[in-house]
Amino acid sequence: MNEPGARSLRNVAVVANRGAGKTSLAEAILLTTGVIPTMGSVMQGTTVSDFEPEEIQHRSSVSTSLLRCSWNQTTINVLDTPGALSLLGEALTALQAVDAVIVILSPASGIRSELVRLWSQVLRLPCLIFVNELEKESGSIEELLAGCHRDLDITPLPMSCALKDGAQCIGVADFLSQAAIHSRADNAKWQQQPLPSGVEATVAEARKRIQEAAAECDDQLLEQYLSGSELSEGDLLRGLRAGIQAGTVVPLYAGSALKNIGIVPLLNAIVDLLPSPADRAQTRPLTGHDTNGTEVTRVAAPDAPFSGVIFKTIIDPFVGRLSYLRVWSGSLQADSLLYNATRKIKEKSGHLYQLVGKKHTAVGTAAAGDIIAIGKLKDSQTGDTLCDEHHPIVYPWPALPKPVLSFAIEPKSSADIDKVSLGLHKLIEEDPTLGFTRNADTKEMVLSGTGQLHLDLALEKLQRKYGAEVLIHTPKIPYRETIRSTAQAQGKYKKQTGGHGQYGDCWLELMPSARGEGFAFTNRVVGGVIPRNFIPAVEKGVIEAMQHGTLAGFPVVDVRVAVYDGSYHVVDSSEMSFKIAASMAFKKAMETAHPILLEPMMMVEVEAPAAHIGAVIGDLNARRGRIVHVEARGHAEIVKALVPLSEIMTYTTTLNSLTGGGGSYVMELARYDEVPREVAAKIVEEAKANRQAVAAH
Repeated sequence: MNEPGARSLRNVAVVANRGAGKTSLAEAILLTTGVIPTMGSVMQGTTVSDFEPEEIQHRSSVSTSLLRCSWNQTTINVLDTPGALSLLGEALTALQAVDAVIVILSPASGIRSELVRLWSQVLRLPCLIFVNELEKESGSIEELLAGCHRDLDITPLPMSCALKDGAQCIGVADFLSQAAIHSRADNAKWQQQPLPSGVEATVAEARKRIQEAAAECDDQLLEQYLSGSELSEGDLLRGLRAGIQAGTVVPLYAGSALKNIGIVPLLNAIVDLLPSPADRAQTRPLTGHDTNGTEVTRVAAPDAPFSGVIFKTIIDPFVGRLSYLRVWSGSLQADSLLYNATRKIKEKSGHLYQLVGKKHTAVGTAAAGDIIAIGKLKDSQTGDTLCDEHHPIVYPWPALPKPVLSFAIEPKSSADIDKVSLGLHKLIEEDPTLGFTRNADTKEMVLSGTGQLHLDLALEKLQRKYGAEVLIHTPKIPYRETIRSTAQAQGKYKKQTGGHGQYGDCWLELMPSARGEGFAFTNRVVGGVIPRNFIPAVEKGVIEAMQHGTLAGFPVVDVRVAVYDGSYHVVDSSEMSFKIAASMAFKKAMETAHPILLEPMMMVEVEAPAAHIGAVIGDLNARRGRIVHVEARGHAEIVKALVPLSEIMTYTTTLNSLTGGGGSYVMELARYDEVPREVAAKIVEEAKANRQAVAAH
């Protein structure tokens, strides 16, 4: 199907487990379509899509790259995504910009948790499967097909198979064209030849399954098939297209990306079976809401009002900002005025670029369906909708993985403080799944990510791009202090300094509040023993004293304080003297009010394969966790538990070990609970030792 205009365009994302061969497949596609003269190597760091220094060093994709090629008069945009579980956010955002997906599976590595976790998002898009690494002996396609049925709830439809000369893979048999396709890794040439002897039965059986699958997707074809008529290749394509669009058919192609085998049938399938932007919009309308919240739709046509979504942002200290945009409707010109409907601001676009890895080609315009990069947008971020100001629309954006692993960071040099802060804010604009905060309690800068690799990469980029080196350590736990019983105490501050002295005297009563109620202050003074104008100073003194509890120096919460008696001096009393007196009274009263430590409790939701759930629950119990709920979700089990933050700071590594990399978790603060006595004693001792060490310096 080589339709003119927007219909002669395909936008596909390539997703897979880490190490399954996504980038090698992208290289093979670029070679076969004539974009590059020879294939690059992931191991040697010479591929088109892995061009970032971190990708070359780790020999693995860490960021989504955009590639562009052409096959049979059809333009193909390919998004090569990272496969690591802690970089799942990159794949999720890429899936928002495409109309179809190519999933790479490898018999050697099987179906791992990264792909299972992404599968619910993949399923909403038309999908092809490419079985890679057929040159390797480990694993079999039969085992992989069983895994697809077991882990992904799909039954792929084989469309080609490997042709071997002994143990060597030399080509593929294409079931649709009923021909052998031979190609080599050192050039783009390929040959179509008659099928060799010995595969006729395999091809005949596969053709029968393909005809049945195509017929089941179209009533007219089904009637034709049941009457005994042979379905033509055009009939098969029509039926398969309908099934792929509906998600009932998932074609499977075989090959080897490294050896450039099986790429031609895959490219034919991208053009002939996957939907164009216009096709996809017919089955999945472009729906969003305007600035008033009213639902609105757009048509995927160049003459419709312009709209598009930024799905990736790159910021380089030398090149500047590049925003990757999927144009959903209308047309966009370079250096034009745009409206960011998400933030309700106007933007001026810079140049427009088509990308092939790091190579930029400037273009004057982009139309519905295109994926391009815009230079120099000032305030627009990943996930924002850009549109015509007179026809506003905001498209929905998915919830991205939340950070679960945190490190406290500090610059190696005090001169780098500004570099670190600026650099981290820029990195978060590039990667919304990173988090950066300054903890008001512990005074630490805390960087959070979705896993160890995620944070390691962020720190590597921080040093390379912004020249900022940092030291990292586990963040301090923001403990709190409170009281169990009521207590009273007097605070009397009296100082004579030769002219006016200082005098303040107040009695305070401290009472415990329910957990989470916070602080409340009451004035119960009668008879004017403390003038009303000094009462605010008493409250201020209490609030300041609450910043450092008497137990271990942590902030005090959930107390009610009343001032009920005192005295003053007509000349020497002042706001400062009553503030100091109130602070003294609070500290005295707290010492006799049975102070206790509180710790942050996290509501943790762990998802893990059912076979490992017993080990996960046992480990959570050992971390002083309290299991709240367990439920099944597909092939996995979900465990919800309340766990102290101090026990789960480095949980990522343990969970990976317990589940063979198949588990993941999210967590959020639930409440503060009392720390057990034996644990509290250790925390108090550590705090005391730290204060003594600071005092000694």
